[in-house]
Amino acid sequence: MKLEALDWIIIVATLAVCFLPALFFGKRAGRSTSEFFVSGRAVPWWLAGLSMVATTFSADTPNLVTDIVRRNGVAGNWVWWAFVLTGLATVFFYARLWRRSEVMTDLEFYEVRYSGKAAGVVRGFRSVYLGLFF
Repeated sequence: MKLEALDWIIIVATLAVCFLPALFFGKRAGRSTSEFFVSGRAVPWWLAGLSMVATTFSADTPNLVTDIVRRNGVAGNWVWWAFVLTGLATVFFYARLWRRSEVMTDLEFYEVRYSGKAAGVVRGFRSVYLGLFF
């Protein structure tokens, strides 16, 4: 396969769109832990919420949706459409609360939300479950 000039332009433009923001924000993110995790709290809550939802989508999401529809037929679409509801709740409800709690990670949120031994159990379970099985 021989790539034409237009193909190379598209490839370079795509790489630029991916790397230029990283170069721009990389220096800023290296200043502190707060800059790295929460952009110094300078991002509006709704944009932070959109970012949280966007991280749940990846290259395997279309394969998941295809498998759901293959197994359950067109009615299976309702299964993944439920993700829209949870995504909206994340953006418009949880992101605002997350921002107000001034935490940086989900484990820190559980530490604030649950106290004592229960917080340790929840953090430990989530660490093992999400680290090994999810």
